[in-house]
Amino acid sequence: MSTYLLILRLSGDFYTKARRTRMRFFRRLVSNLEAALKAHGIPYKLEPTWSRLYLETPEPAAAEVLARVFGVQSVSQVERRSWETLEDLVATGVETFGEAVRGRSFAVRATRRGQRDRIGFDSTRIERELGRALLDAGAGRVNLSQPEVTAHVELEPGSAHLFFDKVRGHGGLPIGVEGRAVALVSGGFDSAVASWLMLKRGVQLDYVFCNLGGAAHRLGVLQVMKSIAERWSYGYTPRLHEVDLAPMVVDLREKVKPANWQIVLKRLILQAGGAVAHRGGRLALITGDAIGQVSSQTLQNLAVISQASPAMPVLRPLLGFNKEEILDLARRIGIYELSAAVPEYCDLMPPKPNTRAALRDVLRDEARLDPDLLNKLVDDRRIHDLRQVDPEALDTSVPEIDRIPDGATVIDLRSAPAYRGWHHAQALHLDLSHALAAYLSFSRDRPYVLVCEVGLKSAHLAEKMREAGFDAFQFQGGIRGLMALAEKEEGIAAALLAPAVRD
Repeated sequence: MSTYLLILRLSGDFYTKARRTRMRFFRRLVSNLEAALKAHGIPYKLEPTWSRLYLETPEPAAAEVLARVFGVQSVSQVERRSWETLEDLVATGVETFGEAVRGRSFAVRATRRGQRDRIGFDSTRIERELGRALLDAGAGRVNLSQPEVTAHVELEPGSAHLFFDKVRGHGGLPIGVEGRAVALVSGGFDSAVASWLMLKRGVQLDYVFCNLGGAAHRLGVLQVMKSIAERWSYGYTPRLHEVDLAPMVVDLREKVKPANWQIVLKRLILQAGGAVAHRGGRLALITGDAIGQVSSQTLQNLAVISQASPAMPVLRPLLGFNKEEILDLARRIGIYELSAAVPEYCDLMPPKPNTRAALRDVLRDEARLDPDLLNKLVDDRRIHDLRQVDPEALDTSVPEIDRIPDGATVIDLRSAPAYRGWHHAQALHLDLSHALAAYLSFSRDRPYVLVCEVGLKSAHLAEKMREAGFDAFQFQGGIRGLMALAEKEEGIAAALLAPAVRD
């Protein structure tokens, strides 16, 4: 069986620390690396040194796993060879790199490490002598700016490491060296990317998810956060605290002015996260807010929202990010497709949201809410071990349907203006909050087909109705799917619909 030797280089952050701090960080990094290898079933032998880690393994995929451990700057698969003279080193370099550079442009990059005064020549001389020998051995030409092949030599007294490539790591600090915090997550791009950035800076995270949309919402969030846990959260067991905030939203819709819905909702989410963080001894809350991205994220509104957490600092690593930058990071992290599939909860989208809320008005609205309900919902939260949980096993998604059965009642859960813009001929309008309050009084002698913008609200109501014994379905594809059915059945051309309806 082949054995591969890997060099792991430390993040630049290590070299700015005092010796005692650096050693603490280094011990945590080694622990996290071992956890990553064990999680993926990779056998290994690890040799730590002051500025490098050397790892022997029979598994060629180990480099890609180790590069995802925060605190690692890069990983290379190397050959370790002994040497005594420069001539020895050049001959070894030709043997290692000669075939790869034959007929191709190349560059030689050399560094010296350890007791350099014992080496006897500088890096430039290594590069010059080995480069000349490679040309004599049939290499195409030297290209120092964009070579097709790069021959790397890391030299120590008596020992040389030769390699071609560096697998880029993500640097940062080992998870756990900067304490513990709670990240508020929704399954979307922003909260997942914000969490990743804080993990990268050494913060050990648990997560709070305020569920507004039932099983469908839970499934999407668990899939995203399980990916973060399994690919990036080495060295501890991350947990997700699920708080069912739907009863609080019903109370909010009845008692808060629509213009302040989003602001009060965000304050409630902060309060729920703060309660979980306080009970777990966490030091801060993390959110995915970016200034000006949506109405609740204006600077004025963020100030009003932050006031809901006076005792717990709120950290917002994405404040200065553009959306495109966030999406690029989501792709890099590997959660773009998962987050893109998580529908946004849209039952609290007033036509004219407040972009410059006054704290006194928001506090007046918030004071109308049941003061004990939020604490009860936090007490009743579900806790998911993100390493052990199987999102698919928890999937209680309701059946979808792409037709309207005979005798069925179709309920359109979108806003009244959207319903007036276009609705299916058989559809009745009922917003989600009223539907949740009234469905137990519905007739049970017929099937129900529920539709909304993208399927989250319809799935939530259908889930509740099926639990109560109703024959309820959500329409496949949401309102777009229903439009396609209407076009097929009635000849309605999509091009004739108003843009707000069509798009």
